[in-house]
Amino acid sequence: MKFLSLEEPRALEQAIASIQRGGVIAFPTDTVYGLGCSLSYPDALDRIYELKRRDRERSLPVLLASPADLSKVTASVSPGLLAMARVFWPGPLTIALPALDTLPRTVIARDNTVGVRVPDHSVALTIVQRCGGAIAATSANISGKAPACRSDEIERGLADAIDLILGGGIAPCGLPSSVIRPEGDTIFVIREGAIPAAALHAAWNSLHDDETAGTSGHPDELLNAGTPAARSKHV
Repeated sequence: MKFLSLEEPRALEQAIASIQRGGVIAFPTDTVYGLGCSLSYPDALDRIYELKRRDRERSLPVLLASPADLSKVTASVSPGLLAMARVFWPGPLTIALPALDTLPRTVIARDNTVGVRVPDHSVALTIVQRCGGAIAATSANISGKAPACRSDEIERGLADAIDLILGGGIAPCGLPSSVIRPEGDTIFVIREGAIPAAALHAAWNSLHDDETAGTSGHPDELLNAGTPAARSKHV
């Protein structure tokens, strides 16, 4: 394992190069420290499962650089879901979408969906952008253990087994991302996390009303829906 602080010259470049070569690295995100790798290296994806002792029935989430990168993982995004993405991204909202057949099986759930989000963290975004616009990423901890909020909280056994740790200060370590999936003409909240379910449904209903009326949504107003946590990208 190699440890690099973001303050070191070209530390971010080295982290990016490691992923591009098929490595597995830890890096800060807007929620916790993440463990990530390229979608182009099946061995790296398998290593994440082995290192985390993760259940193979649980697919790996995917981080995107922007909503424009959705085409890299899915061929089906409704206007409503795209509008939701534009309201809450970058931020702690994961959307389960029909997965492209060309994606690695490790990121495809049993219902043939892929869970994607755009992180609200400049380091994570830069890594994703430079690594093709989409990478597999999950929390940097042994499954069932507490997530790491700082680089030195990553368990020793895990830290020693990965290729690089990019230290970037303290991650917010609040609630995990909320997870939704389309269900007919509405959304189903799979997991209520940093964004309350009430805020998600309020946003969806408002966007649907705007679409029906032929007007565009107003992100600032939608983000005010529900509790104050709905506006926070770092809870």
